Amino acid sequence: MSATTVEPEQREEPQERSETTWRTLRRGLALSPELRTGLAGTLALALVYMVGRVAVPVAVQRGIDGGIVGGLDLAVVWRVVAITAAVLVITTGCGYLMMRRLFTVSETALANVRTRAFRHVHDLSMLHQQSERRGSLVSRVTSDVDQITQFLQWGGVILLVNLGQLVVTTAVMLAYSWQLTLVVLVAFAPAVLVIRQLQRRLGAAYGVVRQRTGTLLGTIAESVVGAPVIRAYGIAGRTARRLDTAIEGQRHAQQRAIRISILGSSVGELAAGLALAGVVVLGVLLGVDGSLSIGQLTAFLFLVTLFIQPVQIATEVLNEAQNAIAGWRRVLDVLDVAPDVADPGEQGRELPPGPLDIRFAGVTFAYPGGPPVLHDVTLDIPAKSRVAVVGETGSGKTTFAKLLTRLMDPTDGQVLLSGVPLDRVRFDSLRARVVMVPQDGFLFDATVGDNVRFARPELTDAELTAAFTELGLADWLDGLPSGLATAVGERGESLSVGERQLVALARAYVADPDLLVLDEATSAVDPATEVRLQRTLDAVTRGRTTLAIAHRLSTAQAADEVIVVDRGRIVQRGPHDELVRDPESVYALLYASWLEQTR
Repeated sequence: MSATTVEPEQREEPQERSETTWRTLRRGLALSPELRTGLAGTLALALVYMVGRVAVPVAVQRGIDGGIVGGLDLAVVWRVVAITAAVLVITTGCGYLMMRRLFTVSETALANVRTRAFRHVHDLSMLHQQSERRGSLVSRVTSDVDQITQFLQWGGVILLVNLGQLVVTTAVMLAYSWQLTLVVLVAFAPAVLVIRQLQRRLGAAYGVVRQRTGTLLGTIAESVVGAPVIRAYGIAGRTARRLDTAIEGQRHAQQRAIRISILGSSVGELAAGLALAGVVVLGVLLGVDGSLSIGQLTAFLFLVTLFIQPVQIATEVLNEAQNAIAGWRRVLDVLDVAPDVADPGEQGRELPPGPLDIRFAGVTFAYPGGPPVLHDVTLDIPAKSRVAVVGETGSGKTTFAKLLTRLMDPTDGQVLLSGVPLDRVRFDSLRARVVMVPQDGFLFDATVGDNVRFARPELTDAELTAAFTELGLADWLDGLPSGLATAVGERGESLSVGERQLVALARAYVADPDLLVLDEATSAVDPATEVRLQRTLDAVTRGRTTLAIAHRLSTAQAADEVIVVDRGRIVQRGPHDELVRDPESVYALLYASWLEQTR
């Protein structure tokens, strides 16, 4: 391998655009209006919780100065103890209610964010999904949102409480001694400046962490899904090295972020030590001078602890915040991508009832950065026609199917169904009237019956069995271990490739579309089953428009008309018998080659 070749495991996700932390936070919160639900009540509980915590040092000071210094007064001591206990009970209760409200609200809000992100990813075009690793897209809906949830439920609560505690504690400290308060503030001022600088570095570091996590998830997903290929080609070692590289990349990014975080914590610890030492020294001097009582000094030391705690915790909270904001930024980056194949929604049109005719009007299509795959295609297909599109691999025939089902839009020109431009048809109308059976026959991790019923959930088992019988597949269904209740496994891997295609065809059949698009739908079926299916498909396709992307030219033989595509252009069109008459034509050569392979 040359030095300039990039190994798959070195591929990184595209860098997210730069955006300030506060702008990201504002935009993220705007996506979650549920976070403002009951906010006033939650803040009121937080205020009681904070005041209660600060009240304890005040009670201690009263108890020492009024009940111990100058003579023991048990009545005062017991009264202070009772008041303190009551305050602690109220404070604990308010803290519980506050956290419960925040947990409930944050879960609801971020469940909606997760749903919105998933639906948006699902709405993105195939081109966009193919340009980014699937594991990365999944990580934005899962681990990135999880990171936001963790921050809002723990870091957000702690940040809210400790910020208020810092303000209230500072006010009470000033009431006791402005001199000692000044010592504390002077000790922490440099630390605040240093930590602020570190947070900028930490934000960038956690942005890399989230990227590397997405890369890691993508690599793991590829390794699991591609396990049969990995074993078949004996590339387990190479795959393990790819995975090791992804793990190491994520580990190094995480370690770098942690090192910055630990440095911030150490600066906070140093400032805390200096503050306590300064308070003790100056407090003793003020006590000797008579400006400060023993109870006040003791209470002040408690207050310093309450002051230090938020500052120290703030470093950890900001650490989580930067991680969460990096995740939020990645979620926003996905949501900011406008789907290039968008549902016109309420402004869209319904397809006319009945069988649909097809028109390609000057259609050109090119993948981003690539040459045109289709060149200025103009084509009319009458309603109820059964048409086969044939051509060599890479000729552009599968692009026909994707444009016709609006998985992609043309670069130029229009695709129309019964005179309605496809980009003006509402998705609910399009998906109800147009069904595509892809070549891979993807199945969900459910039973055979559930996968067929996916097209029409209201169908009973008896109706599904009748559909298989109409397709001539009753004997195949009876041969399954549990019939309709047979589990197909993840991606249908408990069935053979051909069996998955049978289930996919049955699913399309019960959907009863007006336009059926078959993308080499019988390519994975054995010849005997293909003959049986072909007889059934003759009945299934009768009365509706059918366009079949044909790899096996037996499909073309059964079609009313064959369209031959060569290098993105239509070079022939007509019935099979007519096209094979010219032995030098593209179709005749394809047909002769196919016959040779089937002997």
